[in-house]
Amino acid sequence: MSPALDLFRLDGKVALVTGGAGIYGSHIVRALAEAGATVVVASRDVTKCQAFADELRREDLAVDAQRCDLAAENDIRELRDWLTGRYGKLDVLINNAVARGGGDLHHVTAEQWESVMKVNSTGLMLACRILSEPMQAQRSGSIVNISSIYGMVGPDFSIYEGTSMMNPADYAFAKGGMINFTRYLASFLAPFNIRVNCLSPGGFETEGMPESFLRNYKRKTLLRRMAEADDIKGPVIFLASEASRYITGQNIAVDGGWTAT
Repeated sequence: MSPALDLFRLDGKVALVTGGAGIYGSHIVRALAEAGATVVVASRDVTKCQAFADELRREDLAVDAQRCDLAAENDIRELRDWLTGRYGKLDVLINNAVARGGGDLHHVTAEQWESVMKVNSTGLMLACRILSEPMQAQRSGSIVNISSIYGMVGPDFSIYEGTSMMNPADYAFAKGGMINFTRYLASFLAPFNIRVNCLSPGGFETEGMPESFLRNYKRKTLLRRMAEADDIKGPVIFLASEASRYITGQNIAVDGGWTAT
């Protein structure tokens, strides 16, 4: 039996975070690295990923960067080959990347819908299939999919009143599908001792958000605030580590109570 806090450590583990230089992704990468993992951050914008990796390496964290466009199957295969060639394994996969485009039901076009789904649906499936191959070979691993509260509940459009913000139709479809795909993957990959779980964060406060939106959002949230950097770090470490070794196929809302009422 391991000491409790040791269960949360990721020393010696190799983790990959797609979309790892984004709003939530950057905090996920930092959390994994601070817990002891060697972390690879990947996205289409390899320059941004490399700059972020350089920043964390200056803090003596083990972070690397690679390019990967989830809309291109060959990119995913090349990333898998690079990972296995450099590190010989993959222990943790965080599917955080998301493509954005299109508007609400009145404004989204079929072309926009298909474009984002190439990443958010097809890209997710390919990433899980191809990048789980090293995990299947080693018969261990943890996959964490980053969904959203809008994969769990319908949007309250009133919180956007008086702003230029909106809630895109494709987002609900992709994030809701991700949650149930997590359950499918958990069942399919269980014989390989690979756990698959999902985190569904709420909104993350960023600079420039309209004051009216912030007031409306916080009023609807039980804890009366939006998410901050440390709010995602604990849950992602929990699901990536041995602390959750008997948990698979689950979705955890990290939303300050938004979906509780």
